[in-house]
Amino acid sequence: MSEVGERVEQIRAQVAAACADAGRDPAEVRLLAVSKTRPSRTVREAYEAGCRWFGENRLQELRDKAGELSDLDDLSWSVIGHVQRNKAAIVVDLAVELQSLDSLELAAELDRRLAAANRTLDVLVQVNTSGEATKSGLRPEEVDAFAESLRSYERLVPQGLMTIALPSDDDREVAACFDALRSVQGRLRDTYGGGWDDLSMGMSGDFRLAIAHGSTCVRIGSALFGPRV
Repeated sequence: MSEVGERVEQIRAQVAAACADAGRDPAEVRLLAVSKTRPSRTVREAYEAGCRWFGENRLQELRDKAGELSDLDDLSWSVIGHVQRNKAAIVVDLAVELQSLDSLELAAELDRRLAAANRTLDVLVQVNTSGEATKSGLRPEEVDAFAESLRSYERLVPQGLMTIALPSDDDREVAACFDALRSVQGRLRDTYGGGWDDLSMGMSGDFRLAIAHGSTCVRIGSALFGPRV
């Protein structure tokens, strides 16, 4: 087994343990392998170890990898970074999911291109729960109006919310970000009578805590693939 394969097994075991501690079923938590900056051969190794979802934030890099890995029919690409309107075509062509939607201008462009392609796209709305000016995402109090506006775009299918927690050694500060996202989810479910089920929260350093606070998708990069060089 490759080193990447061994890391995949370790992460899956840690996810299962975190779920057990939280009284949850591990099947409720999707592992999104963050493959940005990693070569296609490394993605292939993770695929061979059972990973099927891969996250990219550099769209030209996504295009290159998708071409090199086109033989893997059940590999799914998720875009996890900020997308400019002029790159929307790449998302529509290649991605199954966009986890970083926070702009109605981008929503309109995606919807137009999706209609032309006769397909839909799952989306998660990115929420800035840490309050950091350097992070993308809507403020929690902006999400309700944004979600209502999204109803105008029939080709976009809202599945849930995404956040990046505060980088802190204090678990209480990190958990507060996760709880803030759950609070937004609760409001949306009250408004729309359900849905908005996905909570993408937790990365290599905090995914266990995220699972304890309800994450349904953990985005793991360095813990799977090693430090970037």
